Amino acid sequence: MAERHLLADLGGTNTRLALADGTGLLPTTIRRYRNADFDSFESVVSTYLSETAPGPVGALCAGVAGPVLGETAQLTNHAWHIDASNLRQITNTPHIHLINDLQAQGYALDDLAPDAVTPIFPGQPGQPAPPDAPRLVLNLGTGCNVAVVHRRPEGLFVPAAESGHSALPHATGPIGALFDYLRETHPHLPIEAALSGPGLSNIHAHLTGARLSSTEIATAAHHDPAARETLSLFCEILGLVAGNFALHHLPAGGLFLTGGLAQSIAPHLANSAFSDAFTARGPYTAIVTAIPVSVITDDSFPLLGCARYLRHVTDR
Repeated sequence: MAERHLLADLGGTNTRLALADGTGLLPTTIRRYRNADFDSFESVVSTYLSETAPGPVGALCAGVAGPVLGETAQLTNHAWHIDASNLRQITNTPHIHLINDLQAQGYALDDLAPDAVTPIFPGQPGQPAPPDAPRLVLNLGTGCNVAVVHRRPEGLFVPAAESGHSALPHATGPIGALFDYLRETHPHLPIEAALSGPGLSNIHAHLTGARLSSTEIATAAHHDPAARETLSLFCEILGLVAGNFALHHLPAGGLFLTGGLAQSIAPHLANSAFSDAFTARGPYTAIVTAIPVSVITDDSFPLLGCARYLRHVTDR
């Protein structure tokens, strides 16, 4: 059997693994595991290799939802600590690459199927962005983070970031009152205290006193005014924060919302305050308004990014 690459997408709740060969990701090999069912990422890898019997593994690339420091990584919203030396023993390959999960998502953009991207706001129709224009990925799931994607002659360049743990902006009115509430349990007021699955629950608890899951809130929004109010405030904060990120990186190539929560709220964005909050940038309003906003609906697409990353490092 030809040597294959092992790909992994480690989120705060679930981990997906798959194999790739010389042509790219092998979709039929994708499997998902609940993190809570395993005591370590290494045990997930062992289980996957036992179940799939892929033969020799030439390299492993794992996109981790947390900071990566050299050969180790720590999931932010789960207790797993990942060490490349342990993975070498399990996979029997010296080629272990740990990258941030948003880096993996950024590396995947050029390999997405057209039907995996749903436009939300068109940006500036008729004026396509330059081919080398930056793009920005903003993930909403168990946590929150962004990645800016640069196209260079040698390939894509996606630097790591942990932007979801930078502070929410100053605000007054209803948003300011929410931030004061969040500061009681999150003194450093990280962005993901509001913009994440748990963040959506925090907003609902602030507005109603009831704590529901993000899935329950999104489902109830079809018939419950309180849930709709929660989503409305969430979308406005998302526009406020995403607009700041847009000025940081000027992603003329587009803003791509990703993650299960992004897919849940996407139907509510068009009729929310998102667009006004996103584009209200004074003399830079026209620049931000021209940025197209889309949502990615393929849950396994970070694995495409891991496959591309391995091709990139192999070609260097």
